[in-house]
Amino acid sequence: MPVVRAKLLGAWLVMVAIIGMTMAEPSVNFNEARVAPYRLPELLKTAQGEPITTASQWTRRRAELLRLFEDEIYGRSPDRPDRLRFVITSIEPAALHGLATRREVTLYLAKNGTGPKLHLLLYVPNHVTGPAPVFLGLNFKGNHAVAHDPGITLRSRWLAGEEGSSPCADESPRGAEASRWQVETILTRGYALATMCYEDIEPDIDDGYQNGVQPLYYQPDQTRPAPNEWGAVAAWAWGLCRALDYLETDASVDARRVALVGHSRLGKAALWAGALDERFALVISNNSGCCGAALSRRDFGETVRRINSRYPHWFCENFKKYSDQVDQLPVDQHMLIALLAPRPVYIASGAEDLWADPRGEFLGAKHATPVYRLLGLEGLPAEEMPPVDHPIAGTIGYHIRHGGHDVLPYDWQQFLSFADRHLSRE
Repeated sequence: MPVVRAKLLGAWLVMVAIIGMTMAEPSVNFNEARVAPYRLPELLKTAQGEPITTASQWTRRRAELLRLFEDEIYGRSPDRPDRLRFVITSIEPAALHGLATRREVTLYLAKNGTGPKLHLLLYVPNHVTGPAPVFLGLNFKGNHAVAHDPGITLRSRWLAGEEGSSPCADESPRGAEASRWQVETILTRGYALATMCYEDIEPDIDDGYQNGVQPLYYQPDQTRPAPNEWGAVAAWAWGLCRALDYLETDASVDARRVALVGHSRLGKAALWAGALDERFALVISNNSGCCGAALSRRDFGETVRRINSRYPHWFCENFKKYSDQVDQLPVDQHMLIALLAPRPVYIASGAEDLWADPRGEFLGAKHATPVYRLLGLEGLPAEEMPPVDHPIAGTIGYHIRHGGHDVLPYDWQQFLSFADRHLSRE
C-alpha cells in the first residue's frame, strides 16, 4: 500500500475509533467549556493542614503522598526479588550496520527459573567513549517490533482471545513500531536504548492476575492482590525498576543517567516508576492522559470511571471507589509529577489526542511546579499552555504538537534535546 494511502487509512481508523467511543459513551466530554469547576488537593500542605515551606518538610510530605498513591490508585509493589538474576543470551557487536552493540538479556525472577521472565533488549552506541546514558522504556508489540533488525529474538507474548488468554508467537512484523522508537536517531545522538515488552511483566488483560508477576508474591491461599496491592500499571512500573537493576551491572552504560520514557498506558507506568524509584534520572511521559500526567478532576476525555470500567486490571481495587466521586480522591496527578522532583520530567501531548486531555496534562505539569520552586528549581516556565509545536522547558518540559495518539519523530527531537540538557556529564 502506498505510504500516503496508509497514512490516510490510519487517520481514518483513529477517527472512527474516537467516533465509536463517543457514540458508545455519549457523555464523553471533548468540550473545554463543559469542564466544571474543581478544586485540587493541596500539594504543599500535609493531610493535617500543616504548610510545607522547606525542603526537609517536603521530604516528609513526599512520603505521605507516595503512600496515598500506593494505597488509593496504583497499589503497593514488592521490593526487588532476592532471587533476581540476569543471563545475557546474545551479543552482536556490529548491529544495525555497525552502529551499535546489541545485547539480549533474560531477567529471571524466580529461583528455579520458572514463572515470568523478562526479556531485555539493549543497544549501546559503538561511537561513544565511556558508559553511555540510556533511554529505557517498555514496548507494546515485542522487542523485535522496535527496529528493523533480523537478529532480535522473536518471543511469545500474551494475547487475549474468546477463550481467555494464552502466550502466542507475536505476529507483529519486525520493525512494526520502529517509527515510535527512532532507534538509529537515539544511538547516533549518543544514547543507549533498553526496552522490553510490557506483557512479559503482566498481560494487559483482566485475567484475575494469574499469569503475570503478582502470583510470585501471593501469600498462602491468596489468589489475587489485596485491595491496596499492585495492579497492572504498578507491575509494569516494577518491571522497569528490574530493568534498571540490570543496567546497574552493565559497564557499557551509565545507570546514573537513565531517562525513563513511556507512551499512553506505559507513560502512566513510567511516571509511577519514576515516583517509586529515585534512581531514574529523568522521566518522560508521552500522551499518558488519565492517571498519567492529566488531572483526574477534569471531566474531559477519558475519566477515572471509564478507565476503571474498561481496564479494571490496571489499578488497585481501592481505586474503584472513586469512579463516581473523583473529588474525594486525596491526591491528583500534579502530585504524582511533583514526586519526581528535583529530577527533570518531560510531558508531551498531541493536539488531536483529546481522549488523553492535553490541557489536563499541561495543568498537571503547571501545578507540580511549586515543589520544584521550593527546591530552588525552575519547574515549568509558563503559566499558559504554549501554542502547538512550541516546546517549553525548565526542569519540567512540555510540548503539544500536531497529531494524535502516537510517538512521532518530533517528540523524540524534544526528548533528546531535553536529555542533552539534563543528562550531560558535567
